[in-house]
Amino acid sequence: MLGLGSTPGLERHIREYRNGRDLNATPRDVLLIDLYGLTAEQVRVRFPAVYQWVLDRVKPEREQNNRAIYRDNWWVFGEPRKDLRPALIDLPRFIATVETSKHRTFQFLDASVLPDNMLIAFGLSDALQLGVLSSQAHVHWSLAAGGRLGVGNDPRYNKTRCFEPFPAADTGLTPALADRIRSLAEQLDAHRKARQAAHDSVTLTGMYNVLGTLRRDEPLSAKDKLVHEQGLVSVLRTLHDEIDAAVLAAYGWSDLQAALADHRPAAAVARAAAVETLLERLVALNAQRAAEEAAGTVRWLRPEFQQRAPAAHADGNTEADTGATAPAQAEMEIDTEQPAPATPAIAPAASASASTAATRRPWPAGLPEQIKAVAEVLASTPGALTLADLEARFTARGRWRDRLPTLLDTLEALGRARRDGAGWRGS
Repeated sequence: MLGLGSTPGLERHIREYRNGRDLNATPRDVLLIDLYGLTAEQVRVRFPAVYQWVLDRVKPEREQNNRAIYRDNWWVFGEPRKDLRPALIDLPRFIATVETSKHRTFQFLDASVLPDNMLIAFGLSDALQLGVLSSQAHVHWSLAAGGRLGVGNDPRYNKTRCFEPFPAADTGLTPALADRIRSLAEQLDAHRKARQAAHDSVTLTGMYNVLGTLRRDEPLSAKDKLVHEQGLVSVLRTLHDEIDAAVLAAYGWSDLQAALADHRPAAAVARAAAVETLLERLVALNAQRAAEEAAGTVRWLRPEFQQRAPAAHADGNTEADTGATAPAQAEMEIDTEQPAPATPAIAPAASASASTAATRRPWPAGLPEQIKAVAEVLASTPGALTLADLEARFTARGRWRDRLPTLLDTLEALGRARRDGAGWRGS
């Protein structure tokens, strides 16, 4: 095709392309012409067949585009953002996840693959990082910090909320434990890809649907049994269980392992409490790491790259993110799942508590939901809210009010709230 296989160097410019469907369902084996870094004249001289292809098919449409960057660079795919490409230089592979997906999974993609704008890409090739990202510690964090999007209300992965503030697991990380996490992550990545390669009908979504059923100790349907057999889902379950245990040990939090590993409905209360404890510890660790970095101690994920390159987030042709080039420990942010309205220039504090009876909402049970609820109330209120105002916005029994000061202090530390006299405002 267009000289691929017979024209030297063309293999670097006709590349595999992957989107969310390719990862979660069945790969389409799409190829993409990627001429980033070449001038139109260079393309014409080196790859004349490719030049004619894009000249005839792309240029006429680009000439009608309102954006000058698309008209002027008509041979270049998309709009280059130029940051992921440097992060992938010398890497044989990188980690990717689908931005909005029912199941939060991470996998390796070959460095030759171009990620779609709905993939989040990380300039990391170490399987240790794949294991940590694939663990319950990170998945629960991302569910709490990220939002939800789409008709199915699927979780959305936002790298500035889910990845950058996530504190790395190194409290109890010994060389032996790091090697074990690497080994398990390599096995996880290879196992899933092997099952998909062996059976066209096996998808990541299908395997993780069955994994959820197994974990809840529910009976499998006939369709589930076929996926279980072809996908070897019990092996998948074992790998995830062992990764979860190893990563918790790396944090020094093995006391949470048993409760987090029990997904049966009968254990829901104990598991929810363990998740809340896990998130509280991660938030505290985030604050500790941020303080350490303010004092000059930084835990780089890729020091050989991060210490020589400026912080960068998005890639050459897509919305994908490197993650690796971001500040090593960003502030944790909690997604309120709705944009904060602009604060009027003049907003009397008295208006903040108006009509509270009409806006009262149930006090959430879990810590992530409580943080989100308080952040939402602050963000949607034009004036400052006192503790009494906030208490009036919720309804519940028990001593839930005792937690409000701590939640407000947490939101202030995370940059989501600020003090205003005797009250609080969203920020």
